[in-house]
Amino acid sequence: TADQFDFSQYDYVVDAIDTVKGKLELVMQAQATGTPIISCMGAGNKLDASALEVADIYDTSVCPLARVMRAELRKRGVKHLKVVYSKEPALTPIDDMTISCGTHCICPARHGPQMYPAPPGSRQQRLCARRRGVDHCG
Repeated sequence: TADQFDFSQYDYVVDAIDTVKGKLELVMQAQATGTPIISCMGAGNKLDASALEVADIYDTSVCPLARVMRAELRKRGVKHLKVVYSKEPALTPIDDMTISCGTHCICPARHGPQMYPAPPGSRQQRLCARRRGVDHCG
């Protein structure tokens, strides 16, 4: 369906596609028409919004999706692509029901009466609570 869109009518394209093939097609179409594009890289299992950065694809690190995209874009002769990515390492979902909310939560568990996954009232604790659907986390 990519050929059904007239990219020249758009001021900017934001790519939030989850597949490499789809991302590549959109990038190539936008660049062929000279339409500016920004591409979102992987953010799954990441909680820290402060780790998000805007950079050229060739200046990214840590992100596995960006690594694959860099290789594919090089093959296609693409010299630059503005992306949003995170340097935060992906967290591993917790499957142990004794320490997890049961929804493959990635929030760190409390391991003792005085230990919290994040300081009380902190942004990370609020993110954890939101993820678990509760008023508090820890």
